[in-house]
Amino acid sequence: MKTIRHDFPILNQTVNGQELLYFDSAATSQKPQYVIDSLVNYYQNNNANVHRGIYELSERATQQYEQARDKVQKFIHAQKREEVLFTRGTTESLNWLASTYGAENVKQGDEILISYMEHHSNIVPWQQLAQRVGAHLKYVELNDDGTLNMADLERKITDKTKIVSITHASNVLGVVNPIKTIAKIAHKHDAIMIADGAQSVPHMRVDVQDMDVDFFAFSGHKMLGPTGIGVLYGKHDILENMKPAQFGGEMIELVDLQEATFQPSPWRFEAGTPNIAGAIALGSAIDYLTNIGMKEVENYEQSLVDYALPKLKSIAGVTIYGPQNSEQHSGVIAFNLAGVHAHDLATALDQEGIEVRAGHHCAQPLIKYLNIAATVRISLYIYNTREEIDRFLSVIEDIKEYFNREFA
Repeated sequence: MKTIRHDFPILNQTVNGQELLYFDSAATSQKPQYVIDSLVNYYQNNNANVHRGIYELSERATQQYEQARDKVQKFIHAQKREEVLFTRGTTESLNWLASTYGAENVKQGDEILISYMEHHSNIVPWQQLAQRVGAHLKYVELNDDGTLNMADLERKITDKTKIVSITHASNVLGVVNPIKTIAKIAHKHDAIMIADGAQSVPHMRVDVQDMDVDFFAFSGHKMLGPTGIGVLYGKHDILENMKPAQFGGEMIELVDLQEATFQPSPWRFEAGTPNIAGAIALGSAIDYLTNIGMKEVENYEQSLVDYALPKLKSIAGVTIYGPQNSEQHSGVIAFNLAGVHAHDLATALDQEGIEVRAGHHCAQPLIKYLNIAATVRISLYIYNTREEIDRFLSVIEDIKEYFNREFA
């Protein structure tokens, strides 16, 4: 893994006179040269619109675009390629579901179940749907260690529950949720199971069939791919009976003056010219990760967490949110340092070339639930090292000493 860092050209720079240390991959990952080259190659050599042209460039672009769909199918272990829809990202995917499946199947008095650890993109679309149709939005409580309270989940799922939508991996707490178990409980009540996979797909092996999710959403930019491309997986039988979220070119079959018919899935959901370059580059990111092996990715990141978490915990004044045991904690670590506001700490770290995230992390209900104002978050990925962790911890100690001295 140590040689992997050299594949990421952006990391070879200084920030504020210091060697760049990037600890914000949960917000967006950096891109290997292999992925960057695939974007450039498309625009330099194969740029044409897909599906429509009968000329060479268009056929090459179409082939690469559809090959990317096949790569996604294999990567997440979907049963059919037609179950893979390209979107702009997780947020758009979840909005599509709320405005299509949700609008068609959730009625007044029905229930939607989510949890307190959700990202805003898995809260606000369901809020809007519930308000529009008169449904009830319910939240699953958390245990003291930040894990999902499964007993509360079982209590709150009822025969009125139509949708259960839970994050696979938290972007704040470092928790990985038992989606397969939750899906089984949801299906017992004839509810559909949606999982937000934005923080899981880049870091672990994902099998949508084994989890038995009905829908699964994730983003390309968090898994070494470009921005503006994402995936919505949906079970084929559900997609075939679901209306598109958008209408226009590409997705139609026949158009008359007063009516139109639509293509089958997945193309009926991909109106207009898609993000062709983004899909192709996402396919390249999958190639890159597959070449490493997702089990190797997961094991390496876990070794970093095993190294970082106890050392960070040992610093007096540090509070870590989520599981305190590294075996239960993903590479996302949110914390605070007593006496130093999260934004001040992040600013001080940036002055040393260390890039972290500070704030509510698009999870304001969770931050309120934890009764705090904000946290600092580090998020580790395959290009990070133990040496970087040591440097980060040393700077934290220096910042702590400075604030204690200057503001005591």
